[in-house]
Amino acid sequence: MELADKPKPRRSFLFESNTAITVLIYLMSQVSEMNADDSAMEELATEKEAEESHRQDSVNLLTFILLLTLTILTIWLFKHRRVRFLHETGLAMIYGLLVGVILRYGIPSTSYHNKTPPSCSLGEGPVSTLLLNVSGKFFEYTLKGEINSREIHNVEQNDMLRKVTFDPEVFFNILLPPIIFHAGYSLKKRHFFRNLGSILTYAFLGTAVSCFIIGNLMYGVVKLMQAVGQLSDKFYYTDCLFFGAIISATDPVTVLAIFNELHADVDLYALLFGESVMNDAVAIVLSSSIVAYQPSGANTHTFDASAFFKSVGIFLGIFSGSFAMGAVTGVVTALVTKFTKLHCFPLLETALFFLMSWSTFLLAEACGFTGVVAVLFCGITQDHYTYNNLSEESTKRTKQLFEVLHFLAENFIFSYMGLALFTFQNHIFSPIFILGAFISIFIGRAFNIYPLSFLLNLGRRHKIGSNFQHMMMFAGLRGAMAFALAIRDTATYARQMMFTTTLLIVFFTVWVFGGGTTPMLSWLHIRVGVDPDQDLQLCGDSFQVLQGDGTQVEGHSRTKQESAWMFRLWYSFDHNFLKPVLTHSGPPLSNTLPSCCGPLAHCLTSPQAYESHEPLQDTDSDLILNDGDLTLTYGDTAITSNGVWGGRGGGAGSTSEEALEREADCREQELIRGTRLVFPIEDHA
Repeated sequence: MELADKPKPRRSFLFESNTAITVLIYLMSQVSEMNADDSAMEELATEKEAEESHRQDSVNLLTFILLLTLTILTIWLFKHRRVRFLHETGLAMIYGLLVGVILRYGIPSTSYHNKTPPSCSLGEGPVSTLLLNVSGKFFEYTLKGEINSREIHNVEQNDMLRKVTFDPEVFFNILLPPIIFHAGYSLKKRHFFRNLGSILTYAFLGTAVSCFIIGNLMYGVVKLMQAVGQLSDKFYYTDCLFFGAIISATDPVTVLAIFNELHADVDLYALLFGESVMNDAVAIVLSSSIVAYQPSGANTHTFDASAFFKSVGIFLGIFSGSFAMGAVTGVVTALVTKFTKLHCFPLLETALFFLMSWSTFLLAEACGFTGVVAVLFCGITQDHYTYNNLSEESTKRTKQLFEVLHFLAENFIFSYMGLALFTFQNHIFSPIFILGAFISIFIGRAFNIYPLSFLLNLGRRHKIGSNFQHMMMFAGLRGAMAFALAIRDTATYARQMMFTTTLLIVFFTVWVFGGGTTPMLSWLHIRVGVDPDQDLQLCGDSFQVLQGDGTQVEGHSRTKQESAWMFRLWYSFDHNFLKPVLTHSGPPLSNTLPSCCGPLAHCLTSPQAYESHEPLQDTDSDLILNDGDLTLTYGDTAITSNGVWGGRGGGAGSTSEEALEREADCREQELIRGTRLVFPIEDHA
């Protein structure tokens, strides 16, 4: 029997399938491990990059801190040696220039510049945010601005240059608020309001005149550049007006510091300081209005009457809205500090004051207004009302806090100016444009000061002398505000040229005009060594003393204060109603409101007002009150226009002899100070 062949042993299908799956799983695990290793390496590289970036940021901030430290030590040395030819802001700029040179030329390049950038075509303009899908991972990129094709390989010369270039919003939201608020909070209201009409004329009308003169002259310069082939891109008339607006913002910080140190004439100081404070606010609103100028039609850079008046309306709306927002914030802070017991906790009181003041700037910007105007008037309101409600410790803290912040922020900005001359990567140096700008600002300043001073002198008792006018012309420096407005937008060819020119103008005016302030004071024979408190002890043009029997005794003298009937009405309203409502000082409202409002008056009046037996010693009582037609009430006391007060209803009052003695004392004090004012004493016998 033949045996059948045995079947050959065969692997089962199940066995083969298991083997394949095992191999597949093994391969997948290897791939997963490789991917995990790649991910771990990527995470490690990301962590190292983040750590390096953090270290670089720390080095950048340390650089600026060392700059400020070096500036402070040099300032001390200059003050110790009584050196006045260079101000602290000029020092900060010099140190910034030195560091900028080191960063620009002393640090080797660390970037990749040999690679050709990829090209793509877009149907529309560049977007602000770009999302890229790279192998299933999404990356987000943000637009930093247009790059000149000639500088394509120098954009990232090194990481330090890129890092030290700050976002312009840092200047507006962090550095500018303490500078502007300090200007309003430390404002010497007596000097300011005594020359209020002249200050507003220079600030509003003068800035507008300067803006349009500079803008039109620069438009001629641009046309000249176009004719000689020096203009490589678009430069419109509205760009010239915008440049005129930003460069009209004066910042005579150097001159004012020397004035303060030498105790120069208080009226000249008030005119320069008041103009610079208000002028900054006007310049920023004016520049916003020019940007908002949008004529109808295809050509958006031609003159259009409706667009012009719309821009004027925008200017008035932004300025008035910002003013109201700043004043309201100050009033709210005054009410909070009055009707709460925050004065028992000075730390909380100071913190609330600081936050409310700073938030005014951000609130105005968020609502579409101008934070500079808002925070300026917030500072003035806080000083006039809220300051009276603060505890003694908080009054010192707030003054010192904002003084320190102002000092550091201002010197930081000037240090950055010096740094930016070498680290900013989109400079456009045009000799024709720069020379034309210097000539234009000189002409614009002249048309601002001399014609307006002539018109103001027609109505002023105390004339603005020719030496004052020359000094104001000389002191028209440019500074932090012009720089901040110029750096805020450097996206276009025109704005980059404006920024470079503004930077050079600031350098020149701070170093040359700031350094020449002391010799100019001597050359123009402007008096120095003036005590501002004594200088304010001026007798009114006419005053009245209410004696115990109700009769009035009048005296006459001359004054250098300006007459302002509108302000006298405001002062009366403020003294009798606003001060008692918003502060712990002032006459009780029961003495100024009708008797039917007794409960309301008792509710709003602070108990301190009832407890005080002396009239309100208002430091601003001698602002503008020249005429003897204003009487302020305080219980049984009548305070007349120049602060002379007497009892009513049989109280002991001042006599005519005492009034004449006051006049004689005032004359003697003027003679001691060496002023040219003469107060003749008439024989009233």
